[in-house]
Amino acid sequence: MTPADRPILLKNARLIDPAGDREERGGVLVRGGVIQAVGPQVTQAADARVIDCMGQVLSPGLIDMRAFIGEPGGPYRETLKSAGEAAAAGGVTTVVSMPDTIPALDDPAVIDFIVRRARDTSVVNIRPAAALTKGLQGVEMAEIGRLKEAGAIAFTDGARSVTNAQVMRRALTYARDFDALIIHHVEDPDLVGQGVMNEGEFSSRLGLPGIPREAETVMLERDIRLVRLTGGRYHAAMISCADSAEIVRAAKARGLPVTCGVSINHLALNENDIGDYRTFLKLSPPLRHEDDRQAMIEALADGTIDVIVSDHNPQDVENKRLPFAEAANGAVGLETLLSAALRLVHADRISLPRLLRALSTKPAEILGLPGGRLTIGAPADLIVFDPDAPYVLDKRQLKSLSKNSPFDEARLEGQVTLTMVGGRIVFNRDTV
Repeated sequence: MTPADRPILLKNARLIDPAGDREERGGVLVRGGVIQAVGPQVTQAADARVIDCMGQVLSPGLIDMRAFIGEPGGPYRETLKSAGEAAAAGGVTTVVSMPDTIPALDDPAVIDFIVRRARDTSVVNIRPAAALTKGLQGVEMAEIGRLKEAGAIAFTDGARSVTNAQVMRRALTYARDFDALIIHHVEDPDLVGQGVMNEGEFSSRLGLPGIPREAETVMLERDIRLVRLTGGRYHAAMISCADSAEIVRAAKARGLPVTCGVSINHLALNENDIGDYRTFLKLSPPLRHEDDRQAMIEALADGTIDVIVSDHNPQDVENKRLPFAEAANGAVGLETLLSAALRLVHADRISLPRLLRALSTKPAEILGLPGGRLTIGAPADLIVFDPDAPYVLDKRQLKSLSKNSPFDEARLEGQVTLTMVGGRIVFNRDTV
């Protein structure tokens, strides 16, 4: 038996299974890349390598449904390899990569390239989302069936919205027939106009053009009506305001196949954090008013919001070291997703199992993946973390090639100590 094939026993852990809302002390035995045993009775195994978790949390690895990776076309921003290393350090074991690349992921051959390249270079699972329309132009629908066969896990135009309602209707109809998931960026570009931040008193004081909440809600309302018309599975990539939460809540009450996400930035930050024109906080959708942030937290707690995403969007210095209005949208987030989300737990706004459900179990359910569970037979995509470990983020220590973190120099709590993918340890803080 080679060291790589040797079973691993993770003992003395605080086990949290968000799929069953179960929490207990015990251990996990990993063999052959899957969980062979789990629970209080798992304390020893004769042939296993033993790792003492020292009472830290052991849970399924995080599944991030929205990350932009530069490869192909922009490897200076992020490669599949560097994204994988950043994800592993943050406890993310599966990443859904967006199709905003050069070329766009609208061809089965390009999807196949990403699948192969990720398998060969990334230490975590990277699953490509294919373009919903050719060239991300919103005009001609991509070949959903062929792209799904090539390995696409979902269909989206990434950071762009499909403004043509007929194209969106057709895409939802085809997606229904292929049992494919449509993920949509709900932001009407015409209502966004020249806006660069949330419209309101603060944008007026900064002298910056604003983006109204209606840019989001108008598009979301349209999409919900098209879902009702077609029956296609639909996921709003990110919502950011109270009105959007009400729209999704109503759609779910009607039994429509609708889910939605929220970025960690919109749970942890608001428009005031932009302060003195901090371009690392220029995002799409923009950071909203504090009332909207509170509404997002409440919607997450009551299940209206299904998943939390990092919205990892690396940008180089040249695209961020500009006047706020000219800077590119986006911030890195794979490495800080968990620790920033734990702010909600420390503030007693949400329980740790409920938080982990939005970070692992629910994304797995929506995407049809086998992970997100701490049960026998589940993939051994696991993380061990100390939810109370304090640290100050130093962007120079980030594994991402780009350093545009909105949490630079922020005080955070919660650090991943070990990440396992398919039974293989891909990150160990003790050896970093």
